[in-house]
Amino acid sequence: MACDSTQLYRGFDIGTAKPATQERRAVAHHMLDVLESGQESSAGGYRELALAALNDLRARQKLPVLTVGTGLYLRALLEGLAELPRRSEELRERLRDEAAEHGRGYLHGMLQNLDPAAAKRIAAGDEQKLIRAIEVCLLASKPLTELHQSGKIPLEGWNVLKIGLEPARKKLYERIEARTEAMLAAGWLEEVRDLLERSQSAQAKPFDFLGYAELRRVCTGQMTMQEAREAIQQATRRYAKRQITWFRSESQVHWLDGFGDESSVQSAALDWLRKQGLEASRDAGPTGVY
Repeated sequence: MACDSTQLYRGFDIGTAKPATQERRAVAHHMLDVLESGQESSAGGYRELALAALNDLRARQKLPVLTVGTGLYLRALLEGLAELPRRSEELRERLRDEAAEHGRGYLHGMLQNLDPAAAKRIAAGDEQKLIRAIEVCLLASKPLTELHQSGKIPLEGWNVLKIGLEPARKKLYERIEARTEAMLAAGWLEEVRDLLERSQSAQAKPFDFLGYAELRRVCTGQMTMQEAREAIQQATRRYAKRQITWFRSESQVHWLDGFGDESSVQSAALDWLRKQGLEASRDAGPTGVY
């Protein structure tokens, strides 16, 4: 079961590293291809769909295994979400205009004044998250962090076992470069061209995803292929660093050094799960593993 904000979108396959068709036939996958490019995704929307999938798996006595790429969505699923104000397109448009007028760093500085804790979590260049955080602070007249800490309903009825992978940084960066090349060789640029032709709006949210934004600029003649390749690799390295920082703050994670396709890591993970299973078997609830 995917826990990834990018894999929700139908047609955005190569750059989001969705499982291959053969893999999906061998093992049932959930939470993939549930949105069209023009639809909005959110942590709350993900939680609603994921809870329905988990209830279905429980009814069929299946063990869910979550593969997590988006830490916020995982936290929403496990810890619940507070009630937040509805979106205000008028306010959002005003914030976008102010950001364009004042330049990079303006929105982050505004959030720093409204909610310093949230400003520490959100990158200065992530305009979408900055706008939503500021929007909530202004509409609720409270910091987003304060709202997140109240009124949550956590996931119930599941024993959650967490495994994290942390390979050596140098090897991780080598994998990132190799994976970018493999995705491009697999037709990533052609996928983007086809999506742009079929989409009603080239400004739809998925076209801002890592890699898709750069390749869209290639398609419109704003960037060369080599510039895009280098930009994608650099942005992916930065994203990987943010992911490590985020998941390092996650509680009760059993960390393994290496990649998931290494036999030694697989053996270590299975050994640990078997040990946890001895304890989990004493509980009445199912066990979720990611």
